[in-house]
Amino acid sequence: MRFKPRIFLAVSVLFLTSCGEGNKKSKPTEQVVEKQPTSSEKITLTLEQANSLATLPLECVQKEYPNKLGHTLGSKDDLGEPQSLHPAFYGCFDWHSSVHGNWSMVRLLKEFPNVEEAERMRRILSENITPESIAGEVNYFEGEHNKNYERTYGWGWLLKLAEELHTWDDPLARELESNLQPLTELIAQKFIDYLPKLQYPVRVGTHTNTAFALAFAWDYAQTLNNPVLQEAIKQRALDFYQNDADCPLGWEPSGADFLSPCFEEVDLMRRILDKEEFLKWMAQFLPSLQQPDFDVAVALVGDREDGQLVHLDGLNFSRAWVLFGLANQYPEEYGHLTPLAHEHLAYSFPNLIGDNYEGGHWLGTFAIYALGE
Repeated sequence: MRFKPRIFLAVSVLFLTSCGEGNKKSKPTEQVVEKQPTSSEKITLTLEQANSLATLPLECVQKEYPNKLGHTLGSKDDLGEPQSLHPAFYGCFDWHSSVHGNWSMVRLLKEFPNVEEAERMRRILSENITPESIAGEVNYFEGEHNKNYERTYGWGWLLKLAEELHTWDDPLARELESNLQPLTELIAQKFIDYLPKLQYPVRVGTHTNTAFALAFAWDYAQTLNNPVLQEAIKQRALDFYQNDADCPLGWEPSGADFLSPCFEEVDLMRRILDKEEFLKWMAQFLPSLQQPDFDVAVALVGDREDGQLVHLDGLNFSRAWVLFGLANQYPEEYGHLTPLAHEHLAYSFPNLIGDNYEGGHWLGTFAIYALGE
């Protein structure tokens, strides 16, 4: 019988503070009630949850500092403040978090048009994604020293934002999609150009994980019917992963993972392969997942004020979305994984809103995506 970790449910929801990972003064710990999670617990994305989750991107998408640029300087002339370098995506501590913070607002508006902060979110999206600001982003990516900026995690999230806009039936979405298009096309082409040169996949639990980015890029390519991008992704996915076997799930997680290398590979290959091929592949890659009693312990977070350690909450969310996606696509073979996905959500979700939450600038997005799956 495996250990069932405890989750902590806040007695009252406290206001969100800074979105950054910077050092903060310690504040009183919120009161907690201890509760044992069970596999039957379910968290769903309701209007009430949407109202709470909306506070996370709203707090940071136009918050310029603190900021982790990841910027390469060719000379002193390349120095600049975040908003001058990235006029569209300068908030939420770093570029990719800003991109998926904007995605979060689009997803919430799409699912809950009557969310409390709808007008504010629409206004911010209109201010962030303009023809002028996107031209500035394109200019940055075309610069001599930052052509590979945010490869490939940020690239994947940019295409996920484009896909979300494309599938949102709203006049604002058409405007924003059109404004974003030059950057969308540039990033799609960067994938097409880069993948033939990538000789080996990156199998880590953080930003550079290849399978994660390819899964998001595949969704975009399918939704917007980009056969060139689809073929580039499929070819590399087969080259990298088709012969993989016995993924060492027991080696996971590493101390700062927010993605599961094994699960992200599953998430990509369930998209790429047809049913017969995929089930055969899974039988050699992770055969234990088909066992009705399959289990994997949630990732425990030792300190939610530590910007690296809190990554493990993200791992719980990303594991959940992989398990949900797999169970939904193949309910007969993998439907038994749904309670496990809920258990991973149940451990980390109650901690999303509150004081001293170092993941505030990005974890809301992970929760929203997991709940959408």
